[in-house]
Amino acid sequence: MSDLSPHERFDRLVGELLERPGISYGGDEPGAANRFGANALKTGGKIFAMLVRGSLVLKLPRGRVDALVDAGEGTRFDPRGGRPMTEWLVLDPGSTLDWSPLADEAMQYVGAVNAKAAGAKARMNAAGARAAAAAPVSRGARAPRR
Repeated sequence: MSDLSPHERFDRLVGELLERPGISYGGDEPGAANRFGANALKTGGKIFAMLVRGSLVLKLPRGRVDALVDAGEGTRFDPRGGRPMTEWLVLDPGSTLDWSPLADEAMQYVGAVNAKAAGAKARMNAAGARAAAAAPVSRGARAPRR
């Protein structure tokens, strides 16, 4: 376990990850100080790691979160109380797991989810454009007056 405080450990993690392309830190964005994600690391604009009440919170695949919770390494993130988020882990403060590989795993997971979502959106947009181009023009439609 590190002799650094959670805030110092997270600051070190932020410094490490900001050297990578496509990574941003929520605190660097204008007006971010009072928003959700103000202390969050992001890839493609999506949060993958943040410090919440002195604990590292990571977005990971549900099965990975389940395994870490079962191993006693953390709990599911429950920001509002009563409805834990299945893909978010709050790493136990006493965990001896290294933050850097976990954050890297979260970054890769969120990046892959973003890429998959972007591909699906592009396919939907292309299908919509093809459907619009193939749609018959209504006989009652008028040409605009000039």
